[in-house]
This record gives sequence, C-alpha cells and structure tokens, in this order.
Amino acid sequence: MNKVRAKKYLGQHFLNDETIAKAITDLLSKDAKKVVEVGPGMGVLTKFLILKNIDLKLVEIDKESILYLMLHYPQLEKQIIEADFLKLNLPEEIGEQFALIGNFPYNISSQILFIVFENKDLISEVIGMFQKEVAERIVAKKGKQRGILSVLLQAYYDIEYCFTVNEDVFSPPPKVKSGVIKLSRNKVKQLPCDEKLFKQIVKVGFNQRRKTLRNALKSFSLESALAHTDLLRKRAEELSVEDFITITKICQNKEK
Repeated sequence: MNKVRAKKYLGQHFLNDETIAKAITDLLSKDAKKVVEVGPGMGVLTKFLILKNIDLKLVEIDKESILYLMLHYPQLEKQIIEADFLKLNLPEEIGEQFALIGNFPYNISSQILFIVFENKDLISEVIGMFQKEVAERIVAKKGKQRGILSVLLQAYYDIEYCFTVNEDVFSPPPKVKSGVIKLSRNKVKQLPCDEKLFKQIVKVGFNQRRKTLRNALKSFSLESALAHTDLLRKRAEELSVEDFITITKICQNKEK
C-alpha cells in the first residue's frame, strides 16, 4: 500500500513536503509530553513526531489511512484512536493535559477550534494548519477578519501566525493557501466575569457584526450602563477581549 486516496468528503489534502512537515512539528514546545495528532493521513507529521520524546496519540477517522499507518508505523498500532475527533470525549479518552497538532481538514477546522475552547484547561497548546483566511482570523486583534473564535480563543491563548503554505505542496492541491498558527495556553484560569454570558455577548455581537453594539446588543439593555464609555458606538470587530469582559461585567451587575 503506497498511497491513500484523498477523500473529498473528509476534506483530505495530504501535505507532501517534508521540510514543511518538520517545521510544523518543530513548533511544539519542549515541555509538551503528551501530544494528540488529528487526521495524520499518511503520517507526514507523524514521521517527525515519533522522533520526539513524547506520548503520542493519533486520531483518525479514515480506515484506509489507519491501515496505511499500521503498515508503515507498526509501533504506533496501540496509539491510534479510530474516531471522529469532533465526537471524542477528550477528558475520558486522553485524560490529561496535552498538545494538539495537525493538518486540519478545512471543512471542520472551526469546529475543532470550538472544541479547543471548550477544553482549554486540557489543551495546553495547538499547532495547526488551517485555510489561510481562517488562520488570519484567529490571530486578528481587530478589523474585519476578527470573529467569534478570535475573541474566545484570545481570552485563553497567546496566538501567533507562524508561516504560510502554498497550494502546490498538497495532494490534491487545495484552491487556497494555508496558514500555520500556534496557540499557547496563557495564565488565565478563569475570566473575571461569567464565561457563559461572555460567550453569549461575543456571539450576539458578531452575529450582527455590521451593526454597532448599541443595536447588536439591544436585548441586553446596556444603554444607560455604558453611557460613560464609547463601547456601544463601536462594532464587535473593533473590541478587544478586555472590552467584551467589561461589557459582560456591567451586564452581570445590571442583573443583580
């Protein structure tokens, strides 16, 4: 078995440049002891991960890829988890803090990042390849690229854009460029506000991103409480994590 057939429904684009693969795996922190790779495919990242002193788990849904990995990396047989990462119970399956790495399928990359947010106390870092536009959105501190995930993830992770990857190093080549980013868990254990309400306000703000927050957050009746600031005159994309925390705290105090 020389190759795995790329499956469109799984969003598979196999990276075939080993220099780039090594550069991605080299982004792992030295203190990363447990690492989970999502969608290893034919093992282009795996090849370099197994050279590191880490406890490695591979999560793969494609049976053909699993067979390929077992043939070429028989030592990893017991470390392969045949599952849909999006449906995996991470606390139960992995059980301890780990780093997440992968050439993530474009069609589920945002869902993977929402899972990272929900498991932020379990996932110490993420090194991932995404569609370039998505990678830039996660890193963006302000402007039209900024979105819900930008704010939610930046509240708990330090995020850096590492490098761009061209289309011609994949098989089959995607129609867009890719971007590699790294998320490192910061020291925030808990926000100084209600996280559930924070998340709700961020989502409402960006779901009506063309409106100023005065209109987007109308249902929260914050007009008088925020009259001393200019926050309501701004759009969600102009606000920092701290601004959203301020709004959430004011909303909490208003409800008391």
